[in-house]
Amino acid sequence: MADVMARDGAAITILPPAAPLRGRAVPPGSKSVTNRALLLAGLAKGTSRLTGALRSDDTRHMATALRALGVTVEEPDATTFLVTGSGRLAAPDAPLFLGNAGTATRFLTAAAALADGTVVLDGDAHMRKRPIAPLVAALRSLGIDAEAPTGCPPVTVRGRGGFAGGTVTIDAGLSSQYVSALLMLAACGTGPTTVALAGDGIGARGYIDLTTAAMAAFGARVAAEDGSRWRVEPTGYAATDLAIEPDASAATYLWAAEVLTGGAIDLGVAARDFTQPDAKAWEIIRQFPHLPPVIDGAQMQDAVPTLTVLAAFNATPVRFTGIANLRVKECDRVAALATELSRIRPGLGVEAGDDLIVASDPGLSGQTLPTRIETYADHRIAMSFALAGLRIGGITILDPGCVAKTFPDYWDVLAGLGFRYAPG
Repeated sequence: MADVMARDGAAITILPPAAPLRGRAVPPGSKSVTNRALLLAGLAKGTSRLTGALRSDDTRHMATALRALGVTVEEPDATTFLVTGSGRLAAPDAPLFLGNAGTATRFLTAAAALADGTVVLDGDAHMRKRPIAPLVAALRSLGIDAEAPTGCPPVTVRGRGGFAGGTVTIDAGLSSQYVSALLMLAACGTGPTTVALAGDGIGARGYIDLTTAAMAAFGARVAAEDGSRWRVEPTGYAATDLAIEPDASAATYLWAAEVLTGGAIDLGVAARDFTQPDAKAWEIIRQFPHLPPVIDGAQMQDAVPTLTVLAAFNATPVRFTGIANLRVKECDRVAALATELSRIRPGLGVEAGDDLIVASDPGLSGQTLPTRIETYADHRIAMSFALAGLRIGGITILDPGCVAKTFPDYWDVLAGLGFRYAPG
């Protein structure tokens, strides 16, 4: 079946399982923590060992870019990175290509200010539609020479080996990654830096806590002055060894597969032990088939596709709010979720402004409804709609290999639990 995944344009059809999914399935390492740790280790002096890390397209782009910036990144086994930095970054010989890796692109755009020379950051056609103008404007306010003429990548940063610090205000309404990028840069200034939000709007705030925790692990000092301001001291970073927890966003697919099939899946870590925001989704998933009538997805954005597909089989309709930011992810996920749900049954998913209404129908279970799901090169659309095939016959996932962005072994992990599929 691996050959089926590898071919461009391949598709797979999910076969509803004959029995509940059961077994042990440990999610891969957290993408969010891995990419933060890779960057911080690259900015630190000395060698850091990152264990339990994620190997995927997104982390590969980060590691490759760091190497181009003069950082040594070794991969002694499938879940470990050895990162050796000098505390400085070199100008790369060519533009950094970052695919559609949002974390890598946003984080490295800020870090590029520390390079000795010009850094151009670019991505694929999808990345070139993802906004970065607020971050570029914030960098410029700190005296950093940066530009993105289209408001999206490519971005050009003319680094001078450092920056002076100061106060920067950022509009984080589109993404909390802008704040994280500035915070991680801030510890490398020659003076203290205060990062402040413009207004109350911010993406998933819990990811800021992930960032400051990772920074502290590498020796930075960050103080939250209130809910919208952080002061960062100019400590730089020190090499450290860091164990990376499993990915909570990946865990949501396994939690949902468990409740959809009445199975028992051991993830090797309790939901309460995750520090990532998407772990909050477990409290909702465990209520299936009686999900809340309104689910605010603002603080668990990457779990929304999972919850949306689960809601298709709920006892009553579900409205998802706080998800406007999903329109600027790997694809417009609000539109994609509504469109693909309605391929299964017309009107199953409806956009209502920036909200999404799922017209839940428990009667879908057990039906055969031949449906070819467009994935938009978006790993989360592919992984979440595969769950629909646990209860509906005929669900075909186009471009299943796009899961390599964050969960390369997704199909094999599910197969180990009793999940079945065939070439589509």
